Formats: sequence, C-alpha cells, structure tokens
Amino acid sequence: RRQRQMCIRDRIIALLITIIGIIIIEPSFLQWRVVTDIMTQSAVKLICALGLMFPLLLGGTDLAGGRQVGLAAVVVASLAQKAGYSKLFWPGLPELPIFVPILVALAVVALIGYLNGLMICKLRMAPFIATYGMASAVYGLNQLYFAKAPNNSQPIGGIRDDLTILSRFRIGGQVSFLVVIALVVMAVVWFILNRTTFGKNIYITGGNKEAAKVSGINVNKVIIACFIIESILVGLAGILEVARTGGANAGYGNAYEFDAISSCVVGGVSLSGGIGKVSGAFIGVMILSLIHI
Repeated sequence: RRQRQMCIRDRIIALLITIIGIIIIEPSFLQWRVVTDIMTQSAVKLICALGLMFPLLLGGTDLAGGRQVGLAAVVVASLAQKAGYSKLFWPGLPELPIFVPILVALAVVALIGYLNGLMICKLRMAPFIATYGMASAVYGLNQLYFAKAPNNSQPIGGIRDDLTILSRFRIGGQVSFLVVIALVVMAVVWFILNRTTFGKNIYITGGNKEAAKVSGINVNKVIIACFIIESILVGLAGILEVARTGGANAGYGNAYEFDAISSCVVGGVSLSGGIGKVSGAFIGVMILSLIHI
C-alpha cells in the first residue's frame, strides 16, 4: 500500500511539473478560459480511460474501444435528429424521447462488450486478438450503417438541443456539464472498484486467475462483466462526443483506445493486471492532455 501511495505521489509531482513547465513557456495558460477548455476536452478522454481500466485490470485490453465510440456516436446521432432537419437519417421517424437513442446506442455497444467477453472466456482467445478482430467488425458494421440510403455516408447533423445541451450548458457560465458527467462517472467507477465485492474480484482475477478460481470467484462472469462495463463507458463517451460536436460520422473515436490505454499506463495501471487506481487514470489523462495542447 505504501508503494502504491508513493507511485501516486510521483505522478502528482509529474503533473505539477508539467503544469509549471507549460506556465513558464506560455504564461497565458493561467487564464481560466484555457483551464475550462482543457477540462472540457479531457472529459470524454477520462471516461474512455476509466472504461479501458476494466480490461486492463484483468491483464487484458480492448482494441475495439475506439470503434465502439464511433458506433455509439453514429447510432445516437441517427436517432436524435430534429424532425424538421433537411437530411434525416431515418425519414419519417418522429422525434423520440432523448433517452431512447441513448439507451439504444448503449445497448448496441454493451452487446459488443458481451461478445468480446464470450470470445475471451469461451473460445479462449487472447484479448488482443479477440478485440482486434472485433475492431474491424465494428468499423465495418458502422460504415455499412452510415452508408445507408438516404444518408449515403454524409456527416450526420441536425442533432436535437436536448442532447447537445449536455455540452452547451455551463455551470456558472464557465464549466461545461461534460466535466460534471465525467466526474460522476469517475466517482461511480471508484465506488465499484473500491467498495464492492465485484471490484475486489476484479483485482484478484487480474492478479492471479488461478487463485481467483480456487477462492470461488466466477472468473468468466467477472471478465464478461468488465468488458460490458467498458463498452458502456466508451459508448457514453461516443454519445457525449455527439453532444459536444453537434454531429457524427463513422470516423469518430478512431484510435481513442490507444490514448485511453496510454493514460492508464502513465497513471500507474499495470498491463499485467491487478494494479491500478482511478486517481491514477485521472492523473494520466491530465498529463497527456497537457502534453498535447
């Protein structure tokens, strides 16, 4: 435990050094507008990183994470257009309650997570191979759906205000509501990993699968559940991207999984499984966001 605390402390120091270095190079970085912009841009990245944490804690990965972001974005955008928009994806479809497109998008990606878990548990496929193949399948499926007439691969626009308000609404006129959503997701993930039996089982399974089986843990259920949760979180990230940009296309989410994995690793999440904290993923996201500005 002391060693983990030291690792987190080292990463906090690295984050502070990065911030100080940027301020020295560019003093205008201290402007509140710049800070809020970075927070807004980091919100979706943080949710993706929190999602990828689950397979990483098992000693696996999900290379289809970014493509699931894109699929969720296209699905929710296609179902959440304004009724009077000139280029409707589904002509004649009435405006649905906004929770319907959101739930449909999350259900689609949750199914993908379930299939990933099944391939790993039942077919004994390595997570790298299973999710790499799934990434190609998801992208192909998304392209086919996106190319459906009358859309014909045109960017989807005309997103309803009750979805885009998630990004447009700013607390105190400054902080985007996306930041609040990301912080809530972070709190929920922290609770799952630190205050539930399921969370403890994730760490035990990631540390030693054989020991987990001997102790009575249903390893297959843990793995499948982790991939479903991860898919739901990256799907949520895709939905929030639509809210932020006001549109969608099949290219959304490309390579997001690599940024998420990098953030987790920088934050101390072990690729071997069993080690990692939510606070570390948060610090990793912030460090990479600051480096990329």
